[in-house]
Amino acid sequence: HADAVAGLLALTVYQTLAYPFFWQDLIYYLKLLRYRRKAQADMHRGIITYLDCFLQQARTKPNKPFIIFEEQTLTYQDVERRSNQFANAFRTEGSLTKGDIVAQFMCNEPDFICVWFGLCKLGCEVAFLNVNIKTKSLLHCIRSCGARALLVGKELLKVVEEVLPDLMKDNVDVWVVDHTSPSEKVKSLLDKVEHMLGETLSERPKADIMSNFLFIFTSGTTGLSKAARVGHLKAIASMAFLPMCGATSDDIIYITLPLYHMSASLLGIGGCIHLGATCVLKKKFSASHFWKDCVKHNVTVVQYIGELCRYLLNHPLVPEERLHQVRLAAGSGLRSDIWKEFTNRFGGIKIREGYGLTEASIGFLNYTDEAGPIGRASYFNKLFMPFELLRYDPQTYKPIRTASGRCIRVQAGEAGILVAPLTAMNQFLGYAGDKVQSEKKLVRDVFKSGDVYFNTGDLLFLDDRGFLYFHDRIGDTFRWKGENVSTTEVAEVLGSLDFIKEANVYGVSVPGYEGRTGMAAIVLKHDSTLNGTKLFNHLVQTLPAYAWPRFIRIQTSLDVTETFKQQKVKLVQEGVNLSLIQDPLYFLDQSQKDYVFLTVSIHQGIMCGEISL
Repeated sequence: HADAVAGLLALTVYQTLAYPFFWQDLIYYLKLLRYRRKAQADMHRGIITYLDCFLQQARTKPNKPFIIFEEQTLTYQDVERRSNQFANAFRTEGSLTKGDIVAQFMCNEPDFICVWFGLCKLGCEVAFLNVNIKTKSLLHCIRSCGARALLVGKELLKVVEEVLPDLMKDNVDVWVVDHTSPSEKVKSLLDKVEHMLGETLSERPKADIMSNFLFIFTSGTTGLSKAARVGHLKAIASMAFLPMCGATSDDIIYITLPLYHMSASLLGIGGCIHLGATCVLKKKFSASHFWKDCVKHNVTVVQYIGELCRYLLNHPLVPEERLHQVRLAAGSGLRSDIWKEFTNRFGGIKIREGYGLTEASIGFLNYTDEAGPIGRASYFNKLFMPFELLRYDPQTYKPIRTASGRCIRVQAGEAGILVAPLTAMNQFLGYAGDKVQSEKKLVRDVFKSGDVYFNTGDLLFLDDRGFLYFHDRIGDTFRWKGENVSTTEVAEVLGSLDFIKEANVYGVSVPGYEGRTGMAAIVLKHDSTLNGTKLFNHLVQTLPAYAWPRFIRIQTSLDVTETFKQQKVKLVQEGVNLSLIQDPLYFLDQSQKDYVFLTVSIHQGIMCGEISL
């Protein structure tokens, strides 16, 4: 008996030392299994799709507040009835039927959700358009997904008017979500909706779980967006994100992200629906209103993405940031340099950092309190969602293959391309109207003949404790002096200096040099100036010489995408071209151990090779 106790004790000590996260890994795996079983049970009861989940909540919690927007509160039943009115209007006035593709071009508001659900009730496939796109991109998006109708919010009608002749030529019906229309080419919608019944539709088309649900546009490497197909299966899986992070039906969830983006529509709104929780929806993110809104609406869960948390940290102190009841922040793209600062300043909020993609179901969640990783690669997690990290060629970013043509797994601590095998559960339905780009996302014959993996285009690495870290997006890593430079790593180093507010790092081409040399666009803190010698000394202590930015560009603000990811394309194109850049530029003069102002003569010296980098 004593031996058994001693053995058990020894085993516990061994497990704690060798596998400290074993129990957390196991509990998370069991949660995933429970969610999958519930989803399967729901399917047997006829709850197959995202819309079915919403209808179920509207039946069981009709009077529960679903959407709070400005001074409006809509219950689950309110949204159900209004979406029925939209569906009836589309059916009678627009003759829309199952399988029709309809583009939705609207800002965040409750009617975004009611229009979307109304279209779903007719069996239409909805394409969410980014509200920041302009004429050429707008036309490209509508044509690439094959939309036969366009629904536009009244504040976005001006953008659409410029391409109306083209849309008329393409036989695309245009509707404005307003009571009147300024043109006979555009039909008004709200005046029709008001006369429609809000009763449940008599017959609703059945959906195939394996078919397409939505089109969500992802940024194309070619410059124009690609319409990614999002299947019903993927949409249902996305609804699990907030519950897996620890949100409950009693939570009030604050969503400031754009609804045309997967994070807000599928993870955020979808998570609220799955839980039967309440969502406080904002037209757009505002750092000055964030904590005030959280206090006003008793928010308990916030959703973040990318640089949003940095904006909150850069904002001056407000009393509400310590008076709120927020207990959980769930999202993705939180850089580790801000993670600890965020929890310290805003009062012990639990962070749940995840990783996911629009196109495929591969995803991770860091369910521990370790700051920095995007997830765990435990034995259990790989059972549930298999993936591999492949060694890649830094010039082409293609996986390196052996003499027999097979790919190579990376070692622990080495960055590799994240790929996931295509299975019934991990589908890739491709990009609409773009077979070439769809095929480019696939890697074939990876470990054996005939196998097919989805290439995420992201570089991740695994540490020796089983934690996964985001390293860079392909294209965000550049090669200089025969070495790979991670823009994320360099930006974090720069951001830790007391005079730098934000930094965006990228590689630029310089005549006479292989690869790309480092450059950083930075925003200085209020009342601060660039301290070149301090910056140089900091780089010497923290980064290898090949990773030091040779050029610094000082900006008043950094360009970011609508999902708070830093924009690099324009910066890379402008490089160190003095005729294109109005911002002050500085050059790293290693002999002076300082960053000096980039004059025309220094620039000419670099370009003709007299001054070496």
